[in-house]
Amino acid sequence: MMDGTKGLEITGGVNQSGVRDHNERLILSMLKHRGPMPGADIARRSGLSPQTASIILRKLEKDGILRRGDPLRGKVGKPSIPMELNPEGVFAIGLKIGRRSADLTLIDFSGQVRQQIHTTYDYALPDAIFGFLKSGLAKILDNCTAKQRGRICGIGIGTPFELWKWHDLVGDAANRFKSWRDVDFAAEVSAFTDLPVFVLNDATAACHAEHLYGRGIKYRDYAYFYIGSFVGGGVVLNGTVFEGNQGNAGALGSMRTTGPLGESQQLIDTASLHLLEARLVEAGVDPTVLWHKPQDWSTLTNYVEPWIGETAQELSKATLSICSVLDFEAIIIDGAFPSDVRDELVARVKRYIVNQDVRGLIAPNVEPGSVGENARAIGAATGPIFRQFLLNTNAGLSA
Repeated sequence: MMDGTKGLEITGGVNQSGVRDHNERLILSMLKHRGPMPGADIARRSGLSPQTASIILRKLEKDGILRRGDPLRGKVGKPSIPMELNPEGVFAIGLKIGRRSADLTLIDFSGQVRQQIHTTYDYALPDAIFGFLKSGLAKILDNCTAKQRGRICGIGIGTPFELWKWHDLVGDAANRFKSWRDVDFAAEVSAFTDLPVFVLNDATAACHAEHLYGRGIKYRDYAYFYIGSFVGGGVVLNGTVFEGNQGNAGALGSMRTTGPLGESQQLIDTASLHLLEARLVEAGVDPTVLWHKPQDWSTLTNYVEPWIGETAQELSKATLSICSVLDFEAIIIDGAFPSDVRDELVARVKRYIVNQDVRGLIAPNVEPGSVGENARAIGAATGPIFRQFLLNTNAGLSA
């Protein structure tokens, strides 16, 4: 757990009967954000009575969701026993649907990837995606113990907003792609598993991953950019990813910008990887290297460098536009690229912001994300965990 977490005190427990589900989520969220704590500290920080906290901790331990950590020895008295999340207590599966690739991932309660299957394709057609999910799920379950299979809490699917709109096909293939508009994900998946399904925007999923398992955990309010084939984003308010009325909050790719001839454009037109892909195609370079794992873009420097410069300029303008609406502590930038590309992009954004007109604004901290190109897959898997085990401190805002 990072020290000095600013503004992340999660409080508000209630001691009456019949609301233990809320209190369990409260305690699990505190342990997720602050790390292992003794029962007395949990009671004090949550506002629960010591007796109520003790009852909940015993139940969660009995259920295998929490476990006892190593004793903390002080100067006087018996050592205290911290309680911590049990990585083996909860598992979840995440499916990331991308423009050129898909990933199926199994994570544990600590966010560690236990298994992952990757595939690439020319176009994300429904039959191919659900076929990949069905076969990949069977492989993952075969590699789990019976106990682990019984602790998988669901499948999260991270998919781009209005998936059916971003194809360039014609004829029958185009019609099949447009069928995404009418796809009922839960119904499709129920044909081969009874695990509950949770669908969320892919960039929002990436934001969940960064907030629960990355650098975002130290901030209470921030905006998040994730750059894939199309740039997207997420918003964290009050210590929780804010999904919005339609689950599309933080649609930062739709922010307005201006093209080289003064034409109106969106950020997805000026700060996305599909622009780099198009440059590679134009130069006769195979663009599939962008989507291979592990990522290695060392042979693409001549094309990546100008892309970084142009993208950084656009992100710097978007950063200040976002902060004119909400006074964010930070802007976190991540994407489907190698870490050295991400770090250089962030460094350029910081430099460009210095030269922007910031009248009336307090420039935020700009930091690189720490989850990386796997953020959407891990974030998709956090969907079932977040909705069933953790506290949504933005529930009132979303109502």
